[in-house]
Formats: sequence, C-alpha cells, structure tokens
Amino acid sequence: MLEGAKPLDVGIPAQVFTTRASMPYEVRVCGAAPGLVTGGDGLSYHVAHGLRALEWADIVFLPGYRHPDREDPPQAVVDALLAAHTRGARLAAISTGAFALAATGLLDGKRATTHWHYTRALAQRYPQIRVDENVLFVDEGEVLTSAGAASGIDLCLHVLRGDLGIAAANHAARRLVAAPYRSGGQAQYVPRSVPEPLGERFAAVREWALHRLGEPLSLDLLAQRAAVSPRTFSRRFVEDTGYTPMQWVMRARIDVARELLERSERSVEQIAADVGLGTGANLRLHFQRILGTTPSEYRRTFAGTDD
Repeated sequence: MLEGAKPLDVGIPAQVFTTRASMPYEVRVCGAAPGLVTGGDGLSYHVAHGLRALEWADIVFLPGYRHPDREDPPQAVVDALLAAHTRGARLAAISTGAFALAATGLLDGKRATTHWHYTRALAQRYPQIRVDENVLFVDEGEVLTSAGAASGIDLCLHVLRGDLGIAAANHAARRLVAAPYRSGGQAQYVPRSVPEPLGERFAAVREWALHRLGEPLSLDLLAQRAAVSPRTFSRRFVEDTGYTPMQWVMRARIDVARELLERSERSVEQIAADVGLGTGANLRLHFQRILGTTPSEYRRTFAGTDD
C-alpha cells in the first residue's frame, strides 16, 4: 500500500482472500518498507512486510490512495511491480490504485478504469490508456482495474470465480453479505436520479427470476412482472446490470449450471433441464460461447474444489 491508502480498498482484498483453512491463499499486507503507513480518512497502518513480499505473490492488489494525480509512486514500488509482473504475477488495482499501476506502463494500450471522479485525470496523465469510466472493473488478463470502493468487491469475486469456481465465489459473497455477481460492464453510477420504488421493483424481478430459471422466461414476462413496458424494462435493465434482460437470464442459467457441475454428480443433460436450457447440446453451446470451455472440462477443473 502507498501513503494515503484508502481503508476500504485495503480491507476488501484482505477480507475476500482471507487466510483461512478453506481458502488456498495467504494474505500479506506490504508497503514500500515495513512499518507505519499513513492512510487516508484518518487511519494509519502498521505493515509487517516490505516490497520483498512481491517476489512470491501470485496476485498483487494496489489499493486506492489520496491525491493520486499529483505525483508518481516511488520508483522502488514501480520496479517491484514490474518485477512481479515479469515473474508472472497478476496486478490488480482498486480505485485510484490504477494510477500506481499506470506508472509501470503495463496499462498502455489497454482498457482500464478507476473511480469515476478520477477517470479524466487518469486519461490526461496517461493518454496511452483507454480509460473507461462506465464500468465497475476491467480484466485485461495480467492487469486488472476496478472503480471505487465497493466495486473492489466485484473485482475480487471475479478473480475468485476464475481461480476457484463459482461455488467458492458465491460462498465468499455470502460471507461478505455482498451481491454474488455484478457485471464488470455495469455502470459505476446512474447519471440521473431514479425513483427508488422502481429500482426496488427491478431488483425484486431479478430475484424472482433467479428462483425460476428452470421455467420459460421472456422479456414480456419479466416486463409484465415489473409492471412496465418491455422497452422501458430493457433500457433500465441495461443501466442496472450492464446486460440486456435475456443476456442476464442466460448468464444466470450458466452460473447455476456451473455450480451444479462443481457440486453435484448430475449429468450435463439433467443440468441443462434444471436451468431451463432444455438439452445438453444447448447448454454446451452457450457454455462455450460465454466461458470458452465445455461443461465437462469445467467440471474436471473445479469439481471438488473446497470453498
């Protein structure tokens, strides 16, 4: 962490990737040097590890920090991040931690995001980066960035899903009392006020649909449940989730299929029927399109993973 590190940005990855028997991670908090680091918002941290901790890390999180647009991070930090990346570690920035990651040059030519208040400053300071202010997080493989505060949870759960599977990520989300999945493409904030009752109604429709994925679900049916026109429902749904209604339903079905593949011995044909996709061929088609793998390969990878 850097001077001025934001408390939430420090705590979120530590909490998600907690060092416990059920999680295959060891969490270490480090600074430019061991000792006291002055944080943001009235807090300070006593960190036990310096930059040598980056020599073994598989993934390095960079918390957001105060005034990121005023000066570059220490060169020793930049060098340690570059060495970790060369060794094969993933680098993930939460909020304004994107500025420290950008200082390495590793975001040049790639998409990235940061807290909406700083997106313009990031684009001006590092014009080689394709800054996207309308997403919660961006995964470019070896480098990942997220928007401010709570979107760090979304990024961490996204990483956890890729590492351990959806059951482990859902377990962590339940432990954090967090939404198990929000699209990285979801907008950081709604640029105009939305009447609260309508927002609650749309959330209730999504919850209703999640309990009926094995049944036929159409745009008209979902809009009828929300008591709005299909056109209004579609527009607002994209604003809320980053997906069209039917894209969201399909991904929800694939997510349930993933968890069944991980935690049950049901056949691909049975799972396809359970999640409303009808046939195993249909499940395989959409599984390949969305995840780039087959249900059988996915099961071999994640079945029996301890969450």
